[in-house]
Amino acid sequence: MPVSVSIHQMTTEDVGRLSLFAMGHVTEEHYFVDSWDEQQEERRVVLVAELDGSIAGYVHYNRRPKYQPFRSLQIPEIQDLYVDHKFRRMGIGRALIAACEDLARADGIQEIGIGVGVGSNFGNAQKLYVGLGFVPDGAGAVFERAPISVGEVRPVDDRLCLMMFKSL
Repeated sequence: MPVSVSIHQMTTEDVGRLSLFAMGHVTEEHYFVDSWDEQQEERRVVLVAELDGSIAGYVHYNRRPKYQPFRSLQIPEIQDLYVDHKFRRMGIGRALIAACEDLARADGIQEIGIGVGVGSNFGNAQKLYVGLGFVPDGAGAVFERAPISVGEVRPVDDRLCLMMFKSL
């Protein structure tokens, strides 16, 4: 990781900056405002990575994930990891994941989960997560965090995921 990368918890000042940064990537209009509200309720933490004063990426540490198996087992989920293309291959994604793992440990949690898209556009993320020790949870593919049945037709986009976890 470059020496000048810093990671901090999202502040009120970051909400607008993140909205501009994620334009074209995030489609929900009030995504970071809603995330800020959930952060204030301690349901999630949004971590922001900066390089030389510019936002390079972000990630969500969700203490109350939508995915029922994680929720039932009180496993927090790493969500929406995003690093801008010009900052990739610099260790920023790894650093953001490590920061989420540190939050889980501070919460007294023994495992952490993550979901990854199944399309080829998520190939680098798939390899990264496996390399960091994440393994599939064995439930198969999910669509919008709900199980899908054999033969069910779903679009192959970022809502179709394989859920993974690792022990800390």
